[in-house]
Amino acid sequence: MKNGKVVALSKSSTHTMQKFNTSQIKLRKGLGVEGDAHLGETVKHRSRVAKDPSQPNLRQVHLIHHELHQELAAKGFDVTPGLMGENITTEGIDLLGLPKNTILTIGSKAKVQITGLRNPCHQLDGIQQGLMKAVLDRDAEGNLIRKAGIMGIVLADGLIELGDEITIELPAKPHLVLERV
Repeated sequence: MKNGKVVALSKSSTHTMQKFNTSQIKLRKGLGVEGDAHLGETVKHRSRVAKDPSQPNLRQVHLIHHELHQELAAKGFDVTPGLMGENITTEGIDLLGLPKNTILTIGSKAKVQITGLRNPCHQLDGIQQGLMKAVLDRDAEGNLIRKAGIMGIVLADGLIELGDEITIELPAKPHLVLERV
């Protein structure tokens, strides 16, 4: 499987949709992105906290493929890295095609285990009207395709910088298809 690279890094210390670009982020094992509002062992997304604040945080790190930004630009959307809330913008990896539990090594040490798909929310339309619909699609059988990135948990601490290589370690078969988390 082809390696990819980091093209943007973003974080926000408050619960805003947009995260702000930075030249590096530090991942903390079992917690997420240092300095980000979603850092923690238990769920930090406000809607999930309201339902059950003791749920494990399976959404510590949000990754989006830069190719999605390009696809959206072709449809007339002006979406830049971090605008849709992602921490890591990648290039050269089919993130949506990875199986659940894939491990991404980013840079020399950081490891993220993929837990599932990000479920796009109506806040995307606050960025630009129609954006939520633009990150949803249907396959040939009519099944919903969520294109707004993937979520993961941090397995190993590490500093990530722009341009870092991302290597992929697939889990043992049978591979599980990503579902929303």
